[in-house]
Amino acid sequence: MLPALDDAAVGQWYRTAVEALSEARARLDDLNVFPVPDGDTGTNLLLTAQAAVAALDAEGARTTESAWSVLARGAVLGARGNSGTILAQLLRGLADQLAGQPATDGPALAAALAKAADTAYTAVADPEEGTFLTVARAGADAAVASVDAGRAALADVVRAAADGARVALDQTTGQLAALRDAGVVDAGGAGLCLVLDALVTTVTGVEPVRPALARRHAAHDHSGEHAPHQPPPGPGSEVQYLLADADDESVARLHVRLAELGDSLVVVGVDTPTGREWNVHVHVADVGAAIEAGIEAGRPYRISVSPLAPLPAPAPEAGGRAIVAVVPSDGLAEVFSGEGVRVVTCGPGGVSEDDVLREILASGALECMVLPNDGDLIPIAARAAARARAEGREVGVVPTRSPVQGLAAIAVADPTTRFGDDVVAMAEAAAATRWAEVFVADQEALTSAGRCRPGDVLGSAEGDVVVIGSELAAVCCDLLDRLLSAGGEMATLVVGEDAALADTVCAHLATAHPTIEVARYAGGPGGVPLQIGVE
Repeated sequence: MLPALDDAAVGQWYRTAVEALSEARARLDDLNVFPVPDGDTGTNLLLTAQAAVAALDAEGARTTESAWSVLARGAVLGARGNSGTILAQLLRGLADQLAGQPATDGPALAAALAKAADTAYTAVADPEEGTFLTVARAGADAAVASVDAGRAALADVVRAAADGARVALDQTTGQLAALRDAGVVDAGGAGLCLVLDALVTTVTGVEPVRPALARRHAAHDHSGEHAPHQPPPGPGSEVQYLLADADDESVARLHVRLAELGDSLVVVGVDTPTGREWNVHVHVADVGAAIEAGIEAGRPYRISVSPLAPLPAPAPEAGGRAIVAVVPSDGLAEVFSGEGVRVVTCGPGGVSEDDVLREILASGALECMVLPNDGDLIPIAARAAARARAEGREVGVVPTRSPVQGLAAIAVADPTTRFGDDVVAMAEAAAATRWAEVFVADQEALTSAGRCRPGDVLGSAEGDVVVIGSELAAVCCDLLDRLLSAGGEMATLVVGEDAALADTVCAHLATAHPTIEVARYAGGPGGVPLQIGVE
C-alpha cells in the first residue's frame, strides 16, 4: 500500500493504464457513438497514453524533471482524437498542481484532480454533460469528499475517485440522447474509469473488480446500417495538429475562429524545451479554413485529417475532383490551366465570391479545392466554398497567399488520395513555400525597410518590404539571396514582360546558388516584374 505517489509510482500508474486501455481498446471503440460514431475512442485513448509513457521512457535517467511534467508533455504532443486530447488535458492539469512538489499524498491528489477537471472543462469549447468531462468531475468530487470526511489516506482517495467516476459513467447513458438511443455509456468516460482503476491498482496492489463494459448490439459494426442514433452521412472531417510559435493571444483568436468553423473543439497547451506548444483538435467541414486559422496563429505541424464517417476510399471517378485557382493575370491563367486547373482571372474590379462559386459549380466535380493565391481573397474563397457545400459539393480552401504558393500546392495534388488528405498535403506544400515579390513604388511611404520614394524598387517577403533600391535587377538578386539564406532547395520565378530581367536573375542563381533548382514561368501580372517562391 503506497502512502504517496513518487515519480516511480506515477510512471507505473501510466504503464498500468496503457495495459488496461490496450486490453479494452476494441470494447471502447464499440461504445463510441458521441460526439460522432467513428469507432476510434479506445484507439485514441491508448495512443495518447502510450505517447505519455514513451516520453517518460525517452527521458529515462537523463533528466531531473518531474515524471508528472514529462508524462503530460508526452500526452499533449501525442494526443489523438477528442477523448485523447481531453485525457492529455487532465494529465497536464495534474502536472500543473503536482510537478515539483513532494510525493503526492491523498489530500494533494484530491485537490489536483479537482483542479484538473476544472481546466479540462475550459479546454473544451462547448462542454456537454454525460461525457468524459462529467466522469472526470465526478471522480474528482468523490476524491475531495473522501478527504473532507476524514478518509484522507492515498488509498482511500484513489478508491473514492475511481468509484465516483464509475457511478457517473453508468449515469451517462441517460444524459445524452445518442448514448440513450444506442444503450451504451460514454466511451471516453469508460476509458477514464480504466485509467483511474489503474491508479487504484498501482496504489493498493489490488485491481478493482468491475462489471464488463457493455457493447453495442452489433460489435465492430460501424457502417451505421443498424444504428438509428448515427447522424446522416455528410461532409466533415476531424482536423488535428500541433501548434508552435504562437502566443496566448493568437491561440485565443484561434479558439474563437475554430469555434465558428466547427465543433468538438479542444485546445490544450504544454511547455516544451523549445517553448509552449498546443494540441488543436476540431471537427469541421472546411479543412483548409481550419489549417489556415492555425497558420495565422503560429506554425501548425504534424497535421492530420480524418473523415468523420469511416468510409472506404476508392479512387475517385474521372472528373470527381477539381482545382479552382484565382489568378491575377491572363499569363498566369495559362500557366495554371496548363496544369489542369480551372481558373478565375481577376479583372479591373477584382473578383467576387459569385465568380468563384460559378467556377466551382461549373467544374461538375463533387470535390473541389480552391486556391485564392492572395491573402485578401481567402475570405471570399471561403464564402464561395460555404455556398458550394450547400449545393452538395465537398470544397476545401487551400490558403495560398501568392500564385507561387498555388503552384507549389498543385504540384503535390493527388486525386487518388482521400479528399481531406489531399487538401492537407496541398496546404502543407503552400505553407512551406516562402513567397516574395518585386514592384516599383508609386508614392512616398515608410516601410519596414525604411522610407521609399516614387520610382524606388521594393522587394517584399511575405508581405513585408525588406529591400529598397534603385536598380530592378539588383533588388531582385538581393531579395533572392535573403530568402535563400534561410535555406531552400527550389526557387520558383514568375516573371512579367521583361525576359532580360529573368535571364539576369537566373544567371545570378546559377552563380551564387548553384545547387538550387529553378522553375521559371512567364505571364506575371502587370506592375509585378518578379514573383518568387522558395521551397
